[in-house]
Amino acid sequence: MSAAWLQELRREAAARFEELGYPTTRLEDWRYTNVGALAKTDWVSGEGRHDDVTPADLEHLTFPVFACSLFVFVNGHFAGDLSSPRALAGGVEVTTLSDALRDDPEGLRGRLGGLADSKRRAFAAQNLACFEDGAVVRIPAGVEIEQPIHLVFLSKPGAAPTDSHPRVLVVAESGSRATLIEDYVTFGEGEFFTNAVTEIFLEPNADLEHVRFQRESARGYHVSSLHVRQERDSRLAAHSISLGATLARNDVEATLVGEGAHADLYGLFLGTGRRLVDNHTTLDHAVPHTTSQELYKGILGGRSRGIFHGRVIVRPDAQKTDARQSSKNLLLSSGAEIDTKPQLEIHADDVKCSHGSTIGQLDEDALFYLRSRGIEEEQARALLTRAFASEVTDAIRSDVLRQRVQDQLLEILESE
Repeated sequence: MSAAWLQELRREAAARFEELGYPTTRLEDWRYTNVGALAKTDWVSGEGRHDDVTPADLEHLTFPVFACSLFVFVNGHFAGDLSSPRALAGGVEVTTLSDALRDDPEGLRGRLGGLADSKRRAFAAQNLACFEDGAVVRIPAGVEIEQPIHLVFLSKPGAAPTDSHPRVLVVAESGSRATLIEDYVTFGEGEFFTNAVTEIFLEPNADLEHVRFQRESARGYHVSSLHVRQERDSRLAAHSISLGATLARNDVEATLVGEGAHADLYGLFLGTGRRLVDNHTTLDHAVPHTTSQELYKGILGGRSRGIFHGRVIVRPDAQKTDARQSSKNLLLSSGAEIDTKPQLEIHADDVKCSHGSTIGQLDEDALFYLRSRGIEEEQARALLTRAFASEVTDAIRSDVLRQRVQDQLLEILESE
């Protein structure tokens, strides 16, 4: 039986989701994103059965498996036989959320649900009420690990529309350093909905690179939110790579509560066909002497639509804040659309803050040059588009991971 505090938390979340319902376009934060299809669909909770999925299938769908710990979840349920939980250096712990809640529920009290606002956010409330499992990652103080921790969330649709609500909780203790990958993929046909929530606590001097790589199939709906709390001198590099699903909504919130904290937010999103991909970010500078840098790039073709809404908040006492924000977008067709809104909310006077947005098309002179060298037009366009994306992908620390993201982008562009 689960702890009383958790039962109450989940009851409150269920009641709040019932009250809020799915967001509508009447809400400013959902103005351009209609999730009416989600509300009209009778979703069935996805089962964890995966008899027809082999390790070879998994390796084809995800990255070539690193020499690192691999943890696989099918429809939000842990799949031990597909996982390779190799021992991690320095006592780093990766456990399933269900095991952690069974063995040490008090250890998660105040952390689980502590950052994702389930009172205000409908999808966060739904996740908290409905999650079956997920991952808990703890990186001990002073430990640095080179190999990434790899979490794979596999959506496996059934005969009926299938939903899953995976959840990740990360605690990076003082002076630790690590890379965490969340990899969202699909096996099989059918309609599905992924609603993922990640909460990260960075203690003083912790350094975490977080990569969320979403390339689910075209019959999927994907909603994700990342919430980070940063203490003194901590460093965050968060990469949001969104290449799949018919509708994708990605929210990122980082709150810098300790002096000397720094956050880098990188985003790359691709729209093809009639895809809609919506990115909302918030960087909240709550104390003095914090810094951030944000770069999001959108690539949109066909009749797709992209949204970027980025907020940088500088609180009244947060003097000496240095925050820079940029949104750059490439339209590959006349039918594609982008709505971009970088936003600064500054309540202090001794700060350095800037933001900007650009929308453009491929450089015709560069395209002509490549064509004159015998490169087919579609391949030339794909190469130039990959070059546009490289400013974001080059920021990924791992050479293998960076190359895989670039290759996947090129594969999609050349197939369109």
